[in-house]
Amino acid sequence: MQPGELAIGIVETIEESFELLLKHHEPQVARTAYRLLGRADDAQDATQEVLLRLFRNLRKLPSGVNLPAWLYTVTVNVCRDALKRRPPFDGMERDHAASSPDPEHALAFEQRKRLLAEALSRITHQERECITLHDIEGLSTREVSAIVGCSESTVRSHLSSGRARLKEIVQGRRL
Repeated sequence: MQPGELAIGIVETIEESFELLLKHHEPQVARTAYRLLGRADDAQDATQEVLLRLFRNLRKLPSGVNLPAWLYTVTVNVCRDALKRRPPFDGMERDHAASSPDPEHALAFEQRKRLLAEALSRITHQERECITLHDIEGLSTREVSAIVGCSESTVRSHLSSGRARLKEIVQGRRL
């Protein structure tokens, strides 16, 4: 079995298959949703919606489907819908300080994390999607193109402009 293929033939029920897939892919979905939405409660709602769609469509997915790519696509679409429904974005959520034996290190880490979250919240959703999928999740330009529904050159353009805007934002804050 190739990575991302469904394991339905190995287990006896669709519920068992879903449990295996959930255990393996839920962190990917949750991490991506959080990076695209910037708020834990919104990301949790989006994650639940994506997993519900997976469960509803599990029997309909073609054999050999690239499940991670399918999940990224659904996650991006669910997050786009969530962004349309909420008021204009007013900044990313503030996480609790990172646990570290060195308080100065923990504070510096937390400040960098907040700065990145704030910077991501200030770029366009297209740039944020491309940067999250390509630079953070490690997908290829071709994979990002298929997931977000635009050409590879458009993905490269969003990556370039998004990175430039992130750099300006971060340098402007001097952290």
